[in-house]
Amino acid sequence: MKVTVVGTGYVGLVSGACLADVGNEVLCLDVDPEKIRILEEGGLPIHEPGLLEIVHRNVQTGRLFFTTDIERAARHGTVQFIAVGTPPDEDGSADLQYVLAAARNIGRYMDGYRAVVDKSTVPVGTGDKVRAAIAEELAARGKEIDFAVVSNPEFLKEGAAVEDFMRPDRIIVGTEDEQAIRLMRELYAPFQRNHDRLLVIDTRSAELTKYAANAMLATRISFMNELANLAETLGADIELVRRGIGSDPRIGWDFLYAGCGYGGSCFPKDVKALIRTGHETNHDLLVLRAVEEVNDRQKRRLVDKVAARFGDRLDGLRFALWGLVFKPNTDDMREAPSRVIIDELSRRGANVTAYDPVAIDEARRVFADRYPGLNYVTRPMDAVLGADALIIVTEWKELRSPDFDFIRTALKQPVIFDGRNLYDPATMRLYGIEYHGMGRC
Repeated sequence: MKVTVVGTGYVGLVSGACLADVGNEVLCLDVDPEKIRILEEGGLPIHEPGLLEIVHRNVQTGRLFFTTDIERAARHGTVQFIAVGTPPDEDGSADLQYVLAAARNIGRYMDGYRAVVDKSTVPVGTGDKVRAAIAEELAARGKEIDFAVVSNPEFLKEGAAVEDFMRPDRIIVGTEDEQAIRLMRELYAPFQRNHDRLLVIDTRSAELTKYAANAMLATRISFMNELANLAETLGADIELVRRGIGSDPRIGWDFLYAGCGYGGSCFPKDVKALIRTGHETNHDLLVLRAVEEVNDRQKRRLVDKVAARFGDRLDGLRFALWGLVFKPNTDDMREAPSRVIIDELSRRGANVTAYDPVAIDEARRVFADRYPGLNYVTRPMDAVLGADALIIVTEWKELRSPDFDFIRTALKQPVIFDGRNLYDPATMRLYGIEYHGMGRC
């Protein structure tokens, strides 16, 4: 099948590459010529494990192409995926300008039936706006061409996006158009050979499903962080509490880890957008407002612990910081706790030496010259040497079992602030390390 994907970010590039990998002829469009240049030269504009090999393989076999030519893209695919950004507006609502621009471009150049698929995370009712934008462009051309609008929300985890696309736990298709349903079933058939995972529902329900899923996961994270803070006061251990409640099949194990807050391109934005949707329809989503407030506070929790140990002013102190991205296996620093932590430490006068296995270049771009006391190293132990304490922000696998004897002797004071509860407090005591976790005892 001929497929067009508009947007070459995490969702668009992963979707396009994986669809090409099962035999489709996929053309990926982006209006950013720099992204297309990188892709055509064999690179990737994002970091995603396993993606580069799939892209290279399908470019070489002639199934995956890249372009900035809008007309070519609109004429290529019977199925047109819109996978562009929906950044939050100042009021928290999703900015649909890029989605609607993509829709208008499709309407301006399409030359036959199109199933226009919203892959971007969009508010309920966006399908109607996309439909109206395409119809308006067709009317301006004096053309009557059939098309359908489909909501097909993505459920890809950054760092595991390829695996999630290739082996989905569910595929949501929101449309009432029979031809579009047939096309979507055909397109996704290779990804669900052992049993049918495709659920056909109405467009508005599909749009809300994506927001509901991310809001639920964010809620679990904030709930556990609230309990972790309470556990510290009560002398309980949140890790033992996690095991106790996670073993209940009604609750399960996923997203029950206490930490220093969630970040990334999805949870913060989607929680804000859903709160805004509620406001616009006179529904005050109290739970989600609390989820957001808890998360904002939790990102500062580690700095509060540092201040409690070293004092409110941190002038003359230097802290090693491990992990800059919001989660492992990505270079994404959007809404990452590290941004808040570095800002707070710098505001209090501290210097920071940061390590991250993949995101140093991204950090240099994000922070630029904002913090004169911020430096980067390419090996984790180089950050520790001579630092006053170690702060852990991202749970990279390579940080799970470091040389604790070296850490104890390399630090001026053997103190670890662990924002991801990577280490066991009892083990740290045996090594002679003063350990501050999140809800641990």
